[in-house]
Amino acid sequence: MSSFLRHLALLLQRSLAIGGVALCLTACAELPKDVDRPVSTALTSPAGTPLATVVQKRRDAARGRFESGFMLLDGPPAAYGSRLALVEGAQKTLDLQYYAIHADASTARLLIGVRDAARRGVRVRILLDDFHSTGRDALVMRLAFEPNIEMRMFNPLAGARASTVGRLFNSLDDASRIQQRMHNKLFIADNVLAVTGGRNLGDAYFGNASKANFIDLDVLVAGPLVQDLSRSFDAYWNNERAYPVQSLVTREELDEMRARAKKADAAQSAASAADGTRAANGEQRPQGEAPTAEQRAHAWDQKAMDLSTATFVWAPAVVLVDRPGKIAADDAGPSAGTGKAPGLVVTRQTGRPPGARPGNSLDAAADTAAGGDTVVEGLLQLIGLARSDLLIISPYFVPGPDMKQAFASARARGVRIQVLTNSLASNDAPVAHVGYARHREELLAMGIELYELRSEQAGLSSAFGSSGSNMSGESRSMLHSKVLVMDGRMLVVGSMNLDLRSQLQNTEIALLIRSDELSRVATGKIETALREGAWRVERNDGQLVWRAPQGSGLQDTTTEPDASTSLRMMLKLFGPLAPDRLL
Repeated sequence: MSSFLRHLALLLQRSLAIGGVALCLTACAELPKDVDRPVSTALTSPAGTPLATVVQKRRDAARGRFESGFMLLDGPPAAYGSRLALVEGAQKTLDLQYYAIHADASTARLLIGVRDAARRGVRVRILLDDFHSTGRDALVMRLAFEPNIEMRMFNPLAGARASTVGRLFNSLDDASRIQQRMHNKLFIADNVLAVTGGRNLGDAYFGNASKANFIDLDVLVAGPLVQDLSRSFDAYWNNERAYPVQSLVTREELDEMRARAKKADAAQSAASAADGTRAANGEQRPQGEAPTAEQRAHAWDQKAMDLSTATFVWAPAVVLVDRPGKIAADDAGPSAGTGKAPGLVVTRQTGRPPGARPGNSLDAAADTAAGGDTVVEGLLQLIGLARSDLLIISPYFVPGPDMKQAFASARARGVRIQVLTNSLASNDAPVAHVGYARHREELLAMGIELYELRSEQAGLSSAFGSSGSNMSGESRSMLHSKVLVMDGRMLVVGSMNLDLRSQLQNTEIALLIRSDELSRVATGKIETALREGAWRVERNDGQLVWRAPQGSGLQDTTTEPDASTSLRMMLKLFGPLAPDRLL
């Protein structure tokens, strides 16, 4: 979830009353001045650490030709288990960079492990985008007051943290800045192993939310390429937009919030019978409630991945990352917020074995991607190299003029393009679906094959999105993976969506891996999803038709599948009011 507008709409819908009070209390709040930001950098040499030894043994066992290895993490057990393994195995440093860290059962176990690592001497740095750090989720910031842990908030909003609405109203005069967010995701241990990709930290990203869970993809990275990820982390960590938690909130304020949360938890426990009735009726539990005993048990039942038996694919790769300056500083002048980014960083460490000659296809791809100003624009440049086929997964798919031009040029070369995105029903923020739907017929006319994820019934109450926090009722699937496979041999996995927000405003990070094997694995999984888990959208006799997934037993339909009439009508009425660049 990356759109300022999606969350603003949701928060206004749910919190307008308390937001008005918070506005009065925070109207004069400002960000602190002259903040002390001690500079720190990643571990200089990971050699000799237990994790470095594990990586070397795995490479020797596989007789890896390249120095960096990769493992796709396409399911919750692998995604969660890999992070547990990094927390438990780290001996020197842990660096975490996220758009959202939710205070729920899955994150609680991870962060307890992070705290324990700090207590055994591991230096911990946590960099978190500040948009979600209100209410219960603000309690994550208490880690900043633990010994050996530093925590900074990126691009913060001023004001009290009891209400996001109040903070948003307080920042309306700085709207161009606050709608730009740090969307990067990194989890790095000892500068030798890392996880990056689409997942934030929270129950819904690890299959532990009872109402709705995200389908996502990460990559476990081993070897020298991790040092490039760490350099990216350092650039953001030491940037003027990163504010130490202590400059924004006191420990006493967080303790008060914790006390209020405990009081609310007790009331929730006392009302468990009523909560059970709500669940039986299919109602969602209110956002921000404490996790259930079942969710806590599920998180603690998960096992750390055995890294000593992990199977990596050793391949050349590069990192594409937006500079932190993509989010303009307060004094950036009239160009701030215009989408004019100061540049894209493309690493030159390709993991090439010693003595190998340069000039391979990855070098050409990296050079081509470097022609873009942002991660997404780099990928659009990369699409210009496609010769046979493109497989794309983008949960929020809102193509701007540059993107449509890249697709049109590829189609003119005979490139087959297949795109999987969310359906109206599977989208966690269905209002964002409008930005895709308004371009759907034009994309089909180009010859692009469109697929939309199948999900359960979506009702009117979900029109403005969900935080991914715990909910009761039958779980539904929501697409959150961000993947591109080009010509069956080049794989991109990252934090970016193919939309104008990722292109022009949010900062993003991606891995570009040159591997036939990983591309083949990813292609197989995507093709299965297209065939069995998605509606294929076609145009027939002047109208759109959704072809039912193979073996589903469902019928083809000429309306948005699984979505209620009220939801479809609401978005039809109000969707045109939302410009593409804000979706």
